[in-house]
Amino acid sequence: MFENNGADEIYGFALYSDEGAMTVCPSTNTLKHLTTVDQDDLVYHKFEPAEWKYEGIGADKEIEEICTELRTELEENEYLDNDEYNEEWFLKFQSQLYETCIEVLEKLKNENFFKQIVGKDIFLIFTVTDYEFKAKDLKNIIERLNENDYKTEYVNWMKTWR
Repeated sequence: MFENNGADEIYGFALYSDEGAMTVCPSTNTLKHLTTVDQDDLVYHKFEPAEWKYEGIGADKEIEEICTELRTELEENEYLDNDEYNEEWFLKFQSQLYETCIEVLEKLKNENFFKQIVGKDIFLIFTVTDYEFKAKDLKNIIERLNENDYKTEYVNWMKTWR
């Protein structure tokens, strides 16, 4: 991603999943892309991975392998196509997947992975499509993954939500 788009100033990276815990995908955004969005909604576009330029792009082979493993696990536990699935098992699986994604991002942050590549700290987030974390949980994720001005800006933005 950086080799092809580093000149566009990458500032954000996300991992996201879905409520069914069947996917994990990356999303990356650049400062250059932010100049092309509606400036009235700049903060939203800045922090919402679904709106980012490189949403779902990157590490295609590796991501597909992860998604295949997730679907296989769900199938083996008879979650897919089963109206009477074990909800307790699924919620544990879902929670473990989400926490693992956050831990991966946290590890990359702690190892200065992005700082070594991009040359600065960037905004990191984990999200789930069609799902809203409780505000306190989302704030904890942001604070855990960011020790920079993006953290402050995001938390202040959260205060404007109703």
